[in-house]
Amino acid sequence: MLKQSADKLPAGRPRSLKEVLSFAERYGNIDGFIREFLDEFYVEQDREKREAMLQVEPPLTPEDRTNAYLAAIAEHLAFRYHLVVPTWAVQPARFLKLAFFPCGLESLKATLLVESPTAFRRRMIFVDGDPLYRPRRDTIGIGN
Repeated sequence: MLKQSADKLPAGRPRSLKEVLSFAERYGNIDGFIREFLDEFYVEQDREKREAMLQVEPPLTPEDRTNAYLAAIAEHLAFRYHLVVPTWAVQPARFLKLAFFPCGLESLKATLLVESPTAFRRRMIFVDGDPLYRPRRDTIGIGN
C-alpha cells in the first residue's frame, strides 16, 4: 500500500493522475487525491487542458490494482468527454488478470458486473455505474 505520512499536505490539488500518485506516495490516501483530481477535472472547462490532465502518464507502481484503476479513470473520462484516450492507459500493464470488486460485498457482485463502465470492466475492475461521481460534476455549467 502507498505509504502514510504526517507531512503537511500540498497547497494545491493534483492536476494529473501522475500528480495523484505522487501526492499519494508522499502523503497517503490515494482515494482522497483521486477525488481532488476529479474536482479539478470537472471544473476545468477548456477541452485541451482537460485532455492534458489525462495525458501525463503516472509511473507504474508495484500494485497492479492501482495501475489499472488509474488507467480506467483516464479512459473513462476520455470517453465521457470525447477526448483522446491516453496511450499509456491501454498498455498491457494497466489491465488486471483477475477480477477486482472494490466494494467487497459479495451480494453486489452481480449488479457490479452489469453496471461497470466499459473502461473499468475491460480491466476487470467492477464498480457501480458512476464510479467517478463528484457533486461538482453536476453543478450548473460544470462538467458538461
